[in-house]
Amino acid sequence: MAGWAWPALVVHRCGGALAPENTLAGLEIAARLGCRAVEFDVMLSADGQPLLIHDETLDRTAARPGRVAELDAVELLEVDVGRHFHPAYADETIPAFGAALERCRRLRLAANVEIKPAIGKERQTGQVVGRCLRGIDDGADGPQVLLSSFSVEALEAAIEEVPQWPRALLVSSYSPAALAMAQSLSCVALNLSREGLTEADVSAVREAGLAVMVYTVNAFDEARRLLDWGVAGVFSDRPDCLAPLATECCNT
Repeated sequence: MAGWAWPALVVHRCGGALAPENTLAGLEIAARLGCRAVEFDVMLSADGQPLLIHDETLDRTAARPGRVAELDAVELLEVDVGRHFHPAYADETIPAFGAALERCRRLRLAANVEIKPAIGKERQTGQVVGRCLRGIDDGADGPQVLLSSFSVEALEAAIEEVPQWPRALLVSSYSPAALAMAQSLSCVALNLSREGLTEADVSAVREAGLAVMVYTVNAFDEARRLLDWGVAGVFSDRPDCLAPLATECCNT
């Protein structure tokens, strides 16, 4: 795969605050705004199929009961997660991972794929995500993909399946131990929360040869300050507010 080109703006959960999260509609919104990269979460259904959803339950996004890890894909793929967001998005459903990758390819969106395992499904989720990536074109016609996860076990399992794909470790805050873990996984980036982040933290990661990506940044002035610190990209729920950054790109 060609080297990862870091867009300065990565749209959080496909569409940020502008569309139902982790949906194909969100990808369309991101592309329409001129954004070049998105982030979304992948979890497994009860029958081991990878789907785009962040929470382990359907309560918040679909306003209905149900645990993702206890429902088969055939049922989850029909769950309306659009109507609860806004009536205009009624009938927008949870998408399959493969469908999201294909839409990213068509829209020419780079994708930060966050492996989001349900409790106890860390290794299995990483394996399935990795095996799905084996089957897609990682050349000029395929979507650029960056794997990431808070779960070291899930990330390790994905790496075993697709060692050539770039990856990032997600942590809530910088520490030398987190940096060492990212290096041990041969990560290209350490993805950090904006909360408590300092310029010295960014410098430490960059001096170790890794990029820094920061979540979740919704104010343009803050994003500009972080980029001036040397951050490679920011994840945002408000791509409309950060639109001037959509065409910036950092090669790290």
